[in-house]
Amino acid sequence: MPHSDPQPSLVKLSGPSTIIVLTMILTGIFWVGLGAAPALAQGNMVPIPTVTLSLDQADDTGRVATVINVMFLLTILALAPSILVMMTSFVRIIVVFGFLRQAMGTQQIPPNQIIISLALFMTFFIMMPVWTAIESRAYKPFMANEITQREALERASEPVREFMFHQTREQDLALFMRIAGDPKPFDKNQVPTLSLIPAFIISELKTAFTIGFLLYMPFLIIDMVVASVLLSMGMMMLPPVMISLPFKLMLFVLVDGWNLLTGSIIKSFGDLASLF
Repeated sequence: MPHSDPQPSLVKLSGPSTIIVLTMILTGIFWVGLGAAPALAQGNMVPIPTVTLSLDQADDTGRVATVINVMFLLTILALAPSILVMMTSFVRIIVVFGFLRQAMGTQQIPPNQIIISLALFMTFFIMMPVWTAIESRAYKPFMANEITQREALERASEPVREFMFHQTREQDLALFMRIAGDPKPFDKNQVPTLSLIPAFIISELKTAFTIGFLLYMPFLIIDMVVASVLLSMGMMMLPPVMISLPFKLMLFVLVDGWNLLTGSIIKSFGDLASLF
C-alpha cells in the first residue's frame, strides 16, 4: 500500500512563480501601509516632523560672521578637488603613471583607484613645505585673530604662487599674458593668478610628457626585439604583447622601477623647502 502523509501538503513554488508571489505580497503591504498612514496621522499616533525656514534679525553680529564662515568653508570644500588638480603636483604625477601603465601594456593593472591614491599621497608629500608655509603665514594668525580673512587669503596664496612660478616656463606664462592683454610684469607680484594657473598646467603637461617619453623607450625596445624574433621564427599570428609583457615586468621589477620612478618624479620638482 502506498504510504500516505498525514500532514497537509504545501504548495511549493520555485523560479518565476516565487518572484511573482513575493512581489504581490510586498505590493499589498505597501498599499495597505500607504492607506493607513493618513488614519494614523489623524489619530496622532505617528508624529510627522515639519521643517520651518525663517529669516530673523540677529542680535549678535558674531552669529552672522559664523554663518558666513561656514558658507565660505563649504565653497572651498566644493572647489577643493579642482584646486588640488590645477595648482599642485598632481597633474604631473598622474600623467606619468598613465604613461607607465600604457608602456608596460598591463591594461588596468594597477587599478585606477590605486594609481589615483598613490598620486594623491605623493602630492601631499611633495606639497608639504607649501602647506607648512600656509599654516604658519596665514592659518595660525587668522585663527588667533591677528589678521583679517582677506589678509589670510592673500598670505595663503603666496606660497602656492611661489610653487607654481618655480614649475612654470616663461614662454607658457608669456603666452597667456599676451592673450589676456596684460602688460609686461616687472616682478612676480604683477602676474595675475588667472594667467599663472593655465601656464602652470601646460608646463606640467610638457614635463610629464617628457618623462613619459623617456619611460617609454626601454619598454618599446623590448617590444621591438620580441616582435623581430617572432617574425624571424615565422610566428606571425602570435601577438608580440603576450610574449613581451613578462619580460617588461621582469625588467621593471629587477631595476626596482617603482622606487626609481617615484624618486625621479619627486626630485623633478626640486627642493621646495628652500623656497620658503
